[in-house]
Amino acid sequence: MRRRTPPPPAPLPQRDGVDPVRVRLPHDGAWATVREHLVERLTGAGPGTVEGMFAAGLIVGADGRAVAPDAPYEPGMYVWFHRELPAEVPVPFPVEVVYRDAHIVVADKPHFLATTPRGGHVTETALARLRRELDLPALSAAHRLDRLTAGLVLFTVRPEERGAYQNLFRDRRVRKEYEAVAPYDPALTLPRTVRSRIVKERGVLAAREVEGEPNAETYVELAGHQGGLARYRLVPATGQTHQLRVHLNALGVPILGDPLYPVVTAPVPADDFRQPLQLLARRLEFTDPVTGVEHRLVSERVLHTWASQRG
Repeated sequence: MRRRTPPPPAPLPQRDGVDPVRVRLPHDGAWATVREHLVERLTGAGPGTVEGMFAAGLIVGADGRAVAPDAPYEPGMYVWFHRELPAEVPVPFPVEVVYRDAHIVVADKPHFLATTPRGGHVTETALARLRRELDLPALSAAHRLDRLTAGLVLFTVRPEERGAYQNLFRDRRVRKEYEAVAPYDPALTLPRTVRSRIVKERGVLAAREVEGEPNAETYVELAGHQGGLARYRLVPATGQTHQLRVHLNALGVPILGDPLYPVVTAPVPADDFRQPLQLLARRLEFTDPVTGVEHRLVSERVLHTWASQRG
């Protein structure tokens, strides 16, 4: 099996902690020029946008030189450019660093902040912020948390080591523990292990459980209750999209502040930070694949609904 040649390094610097977009031209196609292919590929950019970028010299090749509008199409060629960054509402909460060495950074992400650039969240992400604040342009995320979930996220410092840390999550060699606040149901028998098959369809906001071989497993334990609320300790053995939210909802105790479960509600305005999802990635435990250090890291964040309940 022939090994794929890695792409050349980006000839453009980051902008606000965000990498330039890299496009590799397909080996099959009938385009006469690079411009023709990009106009067809980047339809979401709007009429005339790609042509304007070529005219301004904003699309470059591996040598950093601007690609001419009439440059012939070359299969396998790489080009780079910076996309126009969307206007974003600043998330008014800091990203706290709980551990840092020469290989990794473990950050305590606040609610409402995406882990990595995606969609309309680009510069207001934990990755972009940490790259800027720590002056670590090569920083990468080894895994992700939902934008609405707070807690611990592992980032890698050296690109050549990223795969080793990603494999920890792929091979389930990281012990993750979460905390959630949801209604208290005295009839709910806990602790228990919930297993089901969860599917998340593209373009559909909420995931759902279906019949079939389970692909999601969560250990659920009652950590305390007061009044009509309870604090739950959640230990996932798998990492399906929205797994913890789906499993608690299936038990009849949906997490407080969840805009998707049990029902999808109207979108919350981008500048409304009053009701965060009461879900926190509390602990990360793993053996460092590079240094051999045993890491046991704990978030210092507190779910405000539980804190206010206890007075």
